Amino acid sequence: MPISTSFKSRLFPVLENICDHFGTPFHIYDEQGIRETCADLKRAFAGIDEFRQYYAVKALPNPSILKIMQDEGFGFDCSSTTELMLSRQLGAKGADIMFTSNNTSQEEFLLAEQEGGCILNLDDISLVDKVPSMPELICFRYNPGTRRTGNDIIGNPTEAKYGVSHDQIIDAYRQAMARGATRFGLHTMLASNELNYSYMVQTAEMLLELVEDISAELGITFEFINIGGGLGIPYRPDQDKFDLDGMGREITTVFQDFKNKNGYMPALCMESGRFMTGPHGVLVVRAINRKDIYHTYIGVDTCMSALMRPALYGAYHHIDVLGKDESCEMETVDVVGSLCENNDKFAIQRKLPAIQDGDILIIHDTGAHGHAMGFNYNGKLRPKELMLTVKGTAELIRREERPEDYFATLDFTTDSLSL
Repeated sequence: MPISTSFKSRLFPVLENICDHFGTPFHIYDEQGIRETCADLKRAFAGIDEFRQYYAVKALPNPSILKIMQDEGFGFDCSSTTELMLSRQLGAKGADIMFTSNNTSQEEFLLAEQEGGCILNLDDISLVDKVPSMPELICFRYNPGTRRTGNDIIGNPTEAKYGVSHDQIIDAYRQAMARGATRFGLHTMLASNELNYSYMVQTAEMLLELVEDISAELGITFEFINIGGGLGIPYRPDQDKFDLDGMGREITTVFQDFKNKNGYMPALCMESGRFMTGPHGVLVVRAINRKDIYHTYIGVDTCMSALMRPALYGAYHHIDVLGKDESCEMETVDVVGSLCENNDKFAIQRKLPAIQDGDILIIHDTGAHGHAMGFNYNGKLRPKELMLTVKGTAELIRREERPEDYFATLDFTTDSLSL
């Protein structure tokens, strides 16, 4: 499904002016749409005693976006030290941060302990003895193995490098208790871009059943379960939206049943990224070349370094041509960039209005895993990021990369080791 009608109605009439002022290419994000999705998420889980969303920083690690999440009462899901640093620059600390790394070094653990700490979510039972100082509150990432199937993107849990196995999970908490942990959470992440909300309901059920098993064995209670992220968005026009309200109703019932049986209700945590910002961003480019050989190729002024999902996953991103629609002459084209790789394509054999040099193309749903997954192969530089604000302004929230950024790591003090 393309971006919302609301976003389109506010952006498209002013987009040519934005392009003239800032120049293309750029990602632009919709503050209003992001805040509306935040409100929808909170409303869906209002019936649970305590709910907290941790925005997956990896999806769109821009301080302006993270500040919106903070304003809405959300925390941050971090998986690296730089994501920790970015979150802490906004004042996040302690329970505001869920730190879920894997193959974590001692240096990373030490940084996690600093500046008020964070909720430490351990990915492996072997890490219990590697944590420099066991925090009071500890969480483990659970991998159910053959007890559960992952969705198409995540794949089979038995082949995933993530998480503590079912046979290890009770002993993981036992070992953490021996090192001083007294408060507990439980986490899993089994889906990515999942449009069937029942999968998430089943995940909540699975974790709550596991909580009961661990509690019976060790005599502990759990402060929260974290069902991870993975809520999907409809990239294609013929896909239905994720049924957030249906998910909220059914998970709330599951939690209420747990409370009736066990006398308490743990908090529900989630760590959605794509669902929160994905549909609220677009990549805006200009057509700069037309090539007619075996296919017709429309060359644009950026490449897959600005959006690699189509090349990496074969992912579909809807494309509009500003000022043109299906009532215009149509043609079948490949929309491509300038990278020296043949998979540098935003669309393959896509039917679009006839495109001329200078036309503005809008590539939809780039508000997550777009700019964030960029790279510098071929010396390509990532584009700027803008925000369409609720005040009705277009604001620069990250400048474009420049050659001096690319060469910055070549400015170093000479060092050598005689061997």
